[in-house]
Amino acid sequence: MSTVSTRRKPPRVGDAPLFRRSLIGIVFVLVAFVILAPLVIIGVEAFSKGWQLYRDTVVHPDTLHAVMLTVLAALIAVPINTVFGIAAAWAITKFDFRGKRFLLVVIEIPFSVSPIVAGVAYLFVYGLQGLFGPWLDAHDIKILFAVPGIIIASMFVTAPFVARELIPLMQAQGRDLEEASTSLGASGWRTFFSVTLPNVKWALLYGVILCNARVMGEFGAVSVVSGNIRGQTNTLPLHIELLYHDYNATGAFAAASILALIAVFTIIAKVALERQGAGRVSKTENPAEKTS
Repeated sequence: MSTVSTRRKPPRVGDAPLFRRSLIGIVFVLVAFVILAPLVIIGVEAFSKGWQLYRDTVVHPDTLHAVMLTVLAALIAVPINTVFGIAAAWAITKFDFRGKRFLLVVIEIPFSVSPIVAGVAYLFVYGLQGLFGPWLDAHDIKILFAVPGIIIASMFVTAPFVARELIPLMQAQGRDLEEASTSLGASGWRTFFSVTLPNVKWALLYGVILCNARVMGEFGAVSVVSGNIRGQTNTLPLHIELLYHDYNATGAFAAASILALIAVFTIIAKVALERQGAGRVSKTENPAEKTS
């Protein structure tokens, strides 16, 4: 009877229990001090002078206007960037054309350009001394220091989010399903809505959530093009800064708690979508589960 000699595999880096526990402990400490501690401080400081002051700050007309302006910017910028992201991802992954690499570079420009630089660039384009400034002023069209400028700046900083979520997934899926649908006589729109969109819906929703969170928290570009006019062109992040500079720290934390709640709901939605998407993938990979 032959005996098989068993050799121990050399230990891999990170196999030691002490090493793993140390890494996990470092991660928990960083999460506690970098993420959880600021959220706790926001809640504590927001209610430090009582519920009445918190309520007065939240329902103040300037705060409500800032919230409404932030929501308005999100309601306009997010759908436009969603359509742009879907169109760009579909064109890049499903078709071959000249300038594809250049289009990818253009899409990623907002990731490499500081939002403040983008805001200043808009000043040179739409400002009174800018490229289109004299013509806009002659026709009494206000873009800067008004709602249109805030929306344009928000659209710029969030333009890549949906596209960058969709492009890797659509590249991995390939073109076989679309080509099969087209060969069977389906139109381009029918192929898109019946084949392409259902396969990327979870990544699309994830990109929309990230885009919405970025719009509501944008500060740099909006601060340049809005003019920081209290009660008129202040979004919620700008309103928080204004309250802080007015030495109203409690009011600033009260307004910041609204953004913190938005961030918490964004994280919850993100985790829910990730679990939903992972569940759908596991079901498609294990068809036996459906028959069991």
